[in-house]
Amino acid sequence: MRRSHTIALILLLEFICPTLAQGSRVEIIGPLTASSVPESVQKALEPKGYRVLQSDGRVICELWFRAAVPIQAGKTAEPDVVYAGLEESTLIGVIVFPQPTTDYRGQAIKPGAYTLRYALYPVDGNHMGIAPNRDFLLLIPAELDPEVAARYAFEDLVKLSAKAAGTNHPAGLSLRSAGGYQTIPTVVELASRYTLLVAPVKTTTGGELTLALIVRGIAEL
Repeated sequence: MRRSHTIALILLLEFICPTLAQGSRVEIIGPLTASSVPESVQKALEPKGYRVLQSDGRVICELWFRAAVPIQAGKTAEPDVVYAGLEESTLIGVIVFPQPTTDYRGQAIKPGAYTLRYALYPVDGNHMGIAPNRDFLLLIPAELDPEVAARYAFEDLVKLSAKAAGTNHPAGLSLRSAGGYQTIPTVVELASRYTLLVAPVKTTTGGELTLALIVRGIAEL
């Protein structure tokens, strides 16, 4: 009971207390040039990216979104799913960590470049309560993921993502609702626990989708 109460309190604080990250900021940067990222993937990305910095000026991450993310218009939303228009395993972008970090579950992630593919965590007892919604971006070492249009079965996606953490569990970053953020791109703090990047992504329908991604922070498991 105590664990469930703690999770409920954290989720409530996230909802009512989003604040601008004190001293943290986001910068617009040029194209991705990391040699570990396949050329096919680099060509599919936006020519501009985002650099998220913490208050002391150190870089948390750099992120480039896909130039046109496929969207399924009119798709019926599942329970606890925010980004219903995204198809599972879709390539969303590439993230680069300049220093060691962790994923949302606290798994160690080495410095380097990783593709980001959309996934929903399973509805089972092992995942209940880890986030207010099921949407995640799974990390895959970029050199292992050269096919932009590839579609992976969930089991195969999990196996690829597990290589990012060197464990048997996929490495993921939690997506949250982007509702209510008027100025983007921006960096915010949730409950003084998570660093959230809120930024627009262009879609194949000609519009934009605003994503909110926790780039630093560990779930209360």
